[in-house]
Amino acid sequence: MNQLSEAVTRYHKILEGDHYKNLSWAHELQERMKAHNLVAGGKPVSPVLRPHFITRRQYAGLVKAVESFSSSLQRVQTKALGSPALLARMELLPAEKMLAAVDPGYSFPAVTSLLDTHLNNGTLRFSRYIPDTPTGVAYGEALSDIFYDAAPVKEFRKRYRLEKLPGTKHLLNAILKAYKEWGGKNKKPNIAILELRQPFQAAESGESAILAEFLRRDGCTVEVVTPEQLDYRDGVLRRGDFAIDLVFRRVKVQEFLVRFDLSHPLLRAYRDQAVCMVNSFRSELAQKKAIFDLLTDEEITADFPAAERRAIKEFVPWTRVVQEAKTKYHNRTVDLPAFILHNRNKLVLRPNDEGADQQSFRGSEVDEAAWEKALRSALRNPYVVQEAMDPVVDVFPVLQYGHLEMQKMRVDVHPHSYLGKVQGCSSWLTAVGPSGFSTLSGVAPTFILEQK
Repeated sequence: MNQLSEAVTRYHKILEGDHYKNLSWAHELQERMKAHNLVAGGKPVSPVLRPHFITRRQYAGLVKAVESFSSSLQRVQTKALGSPALLARMELLPAEKMLAAVDPGYSFPAVTSLLDTHLNNGTLRFSRYIPDTPTGVAYGEALSDIFYDAAPVKEFRKRYRLEKLPGTKHLLNAILKAYKEWGGKNKKPNIAILELRQPFQAAESGESAILAEFLRRDGCTVEVVTPEQLDYRDGVLRRGDFAIDLVFRRVKVQEFLVRFDLSHPLLRAYRDQAVCMVNSFRSELAQKKAIFDLLTDEEITADFPAAERRAIKEFVPWTRVVQEAKTKYHNRTVDLPAFILHNRNKLVLRPNDEGADQQSFRGSEVDEAAWEKALRSALRNPYVVQEAMDPVVDVFPVLQYGHLEMQKMRVDVHPHSYLGKVQGCSSWLTAVGPSGFSTLSGVAPTFILEQK
């Protein structure tokens, strides 16, 4: 049994003690989450009753891998922007392509981002890149404080040292650095956190509210706004009387374009460089799953530094845009549709856009007929095929219907990256259900664990 397994076993044994059987500590933990606005859909954002632990060695390896990957990502994105042929492989909508061509005013492809990472003992693999504010940044710092002082964690800390990971401070530093390079003159810019709201949703989301509060503590003037509230006149983007210097975008381009056209005040201000946008619309290039197609094409990355090529080979799953074509698979030329059809057990089909209505298909979980049907659909729509990765599964205590239960959860570690540098991470957990579907999911605070 390794150190992490021993620690988890120790934590679960603590919960079996008489002092914790009445679960008052668990109800108190959930009430504290609600009191700090750590809720989504009326439920606490963390569905579990223990933190996720990683070792210092795992964290150091994660930092090194993500930073090498980020450098290669910036390099391939620059290549794509300069090559119509490569850009075509990204399967962008015309409006997305137009917005990607607009210079955001700073050099960073993404100011803030995360990677879905399968971290399993000494190995790690990246499943997707998301140029967005990690959910764990908004929730993770507050959750870490609440869990750190929970009664069973206090007892656990008598034997183990737990280190909290960096939080929102680095997020603000990255935002201000991008704003300064963009040409911003104000030491503390007026920041608008941009979000979409559902019909009849009167208030901002809990996550945006927490982000706004974190930024206000550092002296920034912050408002949470929606696209409908924006106006652009006399070279200034506004929400009412609030003049906006920087838009902190929490809306995906495709979500925006479904509701608004290219004459929207936000897009006009962005094209005129009248407002700094974090992340820029250009960052959406890397949101496409097809970015992994370019990264795993050795003809494209042949001139990349050796360290970056090693990182791609070790951590990025082989990926191709699904089309009628021949391609390379581990130095072997294959007919792509035929290869997909005959190797379903080691492949997964994913929509190119994360927010797309199409679903993913894991070959090992469907029969031959369903896989053939999925392939036909993927050939008609923007899809990628990837080498499948085994999910990382661990057992966590959860409070279900007033009882403590042990639940298998799929664990995706999210390193938080700012300007290509990793500053902390969080974990996203999803219950493993019999059908592969579950509504039980959320954030777990993540600590570096060491023996005392």
